[in-house]
Amino acid sequence: MIGLKTDMVKLEPYNYEWRTEFEFEKERLLSILNEFEVDVQHVGSTSIEGCLAKPIIDIFVGIESLEYGEQLVPLLVANGYIYEGNGGRPGEHYFKKRENNVTTYHIHMAPNFGQIWRNQILFRDYLKTHPDIMKEYINLKINLSIQFPDDRESYSAGKKDFIEHVIYEAERDFQRKVKK
Repeated sequence: MIGLKTDMVKLEPYNYEWRTEFEFEKERLLSILNEFEVDVQHVGSTSIEGCLAKPIIDIFVGIESLEYGEQLVPLLVANGYIYEGNGGRPGEHYFKKRENNVTTYHIHMAPNFGQIWRNQILFRDYLKTHPDIMKEYINLKINLSIQFPDDRESYSAGKKDFIEHVIYEAERDFQRKVKK
């Protein structure tokens, strides 16, 4: 089961069904956007095996440019996605999908290989390959969820410095590998 009511912070242990839910929604998105060049990636904590997560699937749709993405907005809205502009995140288009008053998916749309795309992928892949850092992240999430059980905005803000540090370390690792 996926989904949470607005502003709730409820963490669940990793669930293999999240991967299945992502694949289902990915196929749905690809069929809606079949005439457009897009890259659909599973991101966020539900994409990281073993990570504690809110049961909302984060999906990143990579596009050519924000302007290119503007053509996709009406298609997604017509198919049940709620468009929220940039969702407070400059440089992307942001959508939610809700079922029975419960948010089930967050769709982030931004340029492929741009900084937002890169940060999402670097963070995801770094946690997948550094279980000790993933455990630190889980502990941070637990503490923040206790502190902000009904305030997702403060919960997310509390993770910001940690996420930025992980992205910095992931970028350094990537650059070292490229130099070899």
